[in-house]
This record gives sequence, C-alpha cells and structure tokens, in this order.
Amino acid sequence: MSKLRVNAFTLSLDGFGAGPHQSLNTPLGVGGENLHKWMIKTRSFHQMIGKDGGTTDTDEAFAARSFENVGAWILGRNMFGPIRGEWPDDSWKGWWGNNPPYHVPTFVLTHYKRDPIVMEGGTTFYFVTDGIHSALEQAKAAAGGKDVRVGGGVSTVRQYLQEQLIDEMHLAISPLLLGSGEHLFAGLDMLKLGYQCTEQVATTDATHVIIKRKS
Repeated sequence: MSKLRVNAFTLSLDGFGAGPHQSLNTPLGVGGENLHKWMIKTRSFHQMIGKDGGTTDTDEAFAARSFENVGAWILGRNMFGPIRGEWPDDSWKGWWGNNPPYHVPTFVLTHYKRDPIVMEGGTTFYFVTDGIHSALEQAKAAAGGKDVRVGGGVSTVRQYLQEQLIDEMHLAISPLLLGSGEHLFAGLDMLKLGYQCTEQVATTDATHVIIKRKS
C-alpha cells in the first residue's frame, strides 16, 4: 500500500529544520547548511550530484533508504525556490539545475498558478494551488502505487502531520544547536496525533529516528 513518507529530514538538536533568515544566498537559513554533514559525505548524495565515491556506512544506509520505492514527491514552495508572491516569469526552475534529484513527478505547493516544468532525468514540477489534500491526491495518482515522499520544508511537513497523513518519518538529528529558525514540533502533540518512535540509530554526525503513525 502506498505510504506518505518523510525521509532524511534533518533537525538541529533543538528541533529546527532550517536556520533563520532564509534567502537566495542562504536557502537553509543562517547555519542551516551545517545540519547536513551526515548526508553530504554519503555515496547516495555523491551520486545525486553526479560525483563518484562517498561513504557506505550507517548514514549511507539511511540516505539510500530515503530514495527507495518513491513514485512522487511533494514540496513546499520554499523548497522549490526563494521567490515569493506571483511568479515574475518562468526563469526560476528550482535550486538544482537542469537535472533535479527527484526523477519522478514532483508537486509544489503554492498559491500562484504556473504551468508544469519538464526537467531532465524524469522530473516534472507540477504547481498545486488548492492545498495539501489535492497535492497528495495528485501525487498518489502519479506515483502508480509507490510511496509519496514529502521533501519539506518544515511548514509543509507540519501541515501533513497535523492532518495525520504522514505514515512514516525518518528524522536525522544533528548534534548542532541553531537557536532559532523553523521548529518542526512546536505546538504539535505527536502522541495525540498517533505517532510513536519505532527505531533509533546513532552515528558520529546524526541520530537517526524513525517515527510511525499507529495503525
């Protein structure tokens, strides 16, 4: 059965998924790039950016799991780009160049209409203006029975958690304090929402935690 998943979503030790003052120059917020030390060394990440090598350790095992059986993605608009309001033109096509790392249909939540963008490598960006439920319905249809992965950002993950729609979530807790930014769990009672921790594995650069919704 198709699942809605969050994978390889990195949080600081104090619960922030991005630092403050996100912008074109600091897309993950001030200090946010340091969250992903565990990921950027892995073989999966190296392959994603077209490089050889990378580690084959526990961090790599979780990184590789994150791409398994994914048939579609859902992204918040901030994950697609720094532009706010109406799209000024069609020039911005994401952070990742001509060949984004998704390789499947990818649905971007926004309030502003835009035509789909066909990219290299199998990624097509679709812009959804009628909310998270519509995006999920479209993504599941496009996934063809495979899972749908929510890529973020924090606000998007929180919306799906509040609606108890996420089936499984892999968080990588980085040993880093950000102090401020976008907090994933603020105001959310995960127990009342029906979630429980089912797995945890610590490495030098992260503690990997699996959270699942009780059936």
